[in-house]
Amino acid sequence: MNVEQLIQQEVSKAVQMLYGFETNASDIQIQKTKKEFEGDLTVVTFPFVKPARKAPELVGNEIGNYLIQNNTVFTGFNVIKGFLNLNISRSYWIELLNAIAAAENYGVEAANADAPTMMIEYSSPNTNKPLHLGHIRNNLLGFSVSEIQKANGWKVVKTNIVNDRGIHICKSMLAWQKWGNGETHESSGLKGDHLVGKYYVEFDKHLKAEVKDLMSKGLTEDEAKNRLRLCLRLKICFWHGKITTPPYANFGKR
Repeated sequence: MNVEQLIQQEVSKAVQMLYGFETNASDIQIQKTKKEFEGDLTVVTFPFVKPARKAPELVGNEIGNYLIQNNTVFTGFNVIKGFLNLNISRSYWIELLNAIAAAENYGVEAANADAPTMMIEYSSPNTNKPLHLGHIRNNLLGFSVSEIQKANGWKVVKTNIVNDRGIHICKSMLAWQKWGNGETHESSGLKGDHLVGKYYVEFDKHLKAEVKDLMSKGLTEDEAKNRLRLCLRLKICFWHGKITTPPYANFGKR
């Protein structure tokens, strides 16, 4: 039983003894005491005013006195209108902390057969760039979130997407295939990500040249792009998830 449940139980007893009516302990409202007032936790006493047929301040004082007299957990109180601010004894907090320290898996809820499943993906670095401290940060965050969710009763599946190639990588690969002449980062002296960037730019340069050529023959820009051999090859690469090797001499023809 936590301290909120203890307060609810004791207040329910107080209301029964003082005013002769029963109340469901779980319905009693407990709040954290506002920082401008003394106390640890606050009981909302407005629901007891009507059946007690007394002013909110009087109801709060009577319940507060009952708690002090009948349970050593409470060491003091003050009343602000319909709010009863309670002081919890230091011994209670010390005992609570000792119990937490002694519990090997305090707060951990094991996943059962009906527990929901959550997939957490991290850190999935760009495979064309070197790793750096930011990836360590993402790994620590991803792992921590996974363990927190496991402790909250979730079935957690961790995943790391490797080689997640998007259309931008297809552009670089296609440009390298057509104009790279087998160039590597060793032969060029370029870092791997810089080499990929080089052929991304190369693709864009040839794309613009083809568009310009078709527009000079009377096509609009949109029509030119739809007719481009380069764009058609790129779409096929992206659809199939790979760069194909046969020549595409007729791709620009309808």
